[in-house]
Parts: sequence; C-alpha cells; structure tokens
Amino acid sequence: MRAVVLSSKPGITFDTGALIGLERRHHSMRKVYVAAITGGFIITVPTVVVTEWWRSGYREKERAILLRSVRVEPLFEHVARLAGTALGLVQGAGAVDAIVMASAAVRGDTVYTSDAKDPRRASGKSAGISRSADRENVGVSCQSTAG
Repeated sequence: MRAVVLSSKPGITFDTGALIGLERRHHSMRKVYVAAITGGFIITVPTVVVTEWWRSGYREKERAILLRSVRVEPLFEHVARLAGTALGLVQGAGAVDAIVMASAAVRGDTVYTSDAKDPRRASGKSAGISRSADRENVGVSCQSTAG
C-alpha cells in the first residue's frame, strides 16, 4: 500500500529542535521559517513534536502563535507503522524522531532540526535521505519507500 501525498509541492517538517530554535530566536532557523512562509511552503509539525516541545508558562503565547502558523499533523496509523518499521531497523532510534522522519517521508518533505544526530538515527531503511547542513540546522529530504 502506497501513502498518498497530499500536495504536489513538497513541504517542510519541523522537529522539536527546529521549534526550540525558533523559540530561542536562532537567526538561521528564523531564516528557514520566513523563507518557507514567504515561499508558500507548508510547514508540518507532527503532534508528537508538540508534546515534546510544549511547556506552559513562560513564552506560552509565543508558542501558541507559532503553532497557528504551521500545520499540526495528527499521528495516522500508516505513519505510525512506517515509524515502527524504522525503529525495528535502526538501533538506538527514538519514537519521536522516527515519527518525524516517517511523517516527512510520506509527503517527500525536508526535515529541519537543530540536532544533526537525529535524522541519521531515525531515518532507517524506510526513508531515502539526503542531507544539507549549516552550523545550526540540518535539512533532510525524505522519500517514502513503503510499499
């Protein structure tokens, strides 16, 4: 069974590190965010990332504003299965990272993170990966190979 791509134009998926980078006003992550918004790219944030990132209190209003500017994606069964496959193949992979990579792979998105280690660990054999990086951010392009 092939996953359905919702848009003909690949988008961007942010992981927890990307949201933390935006929240901390890291210049390079802000550039990615602004370029995506002005370029009309859809920025997707899986719900598990919101769970890992969200804290009430300090900066809660800023977090809520940021979430309104992105597409928050629920965890669908087909994405969970793809992530589970990656977890079984990649030693030391975490569930959140695997879900982020699987979610992006289904759409052909580029994943942005501030932690270069995450995509390498979570990608597994369930996604084709290409990587580009600057000092603070890593972009990973994903294509689903689930069939």
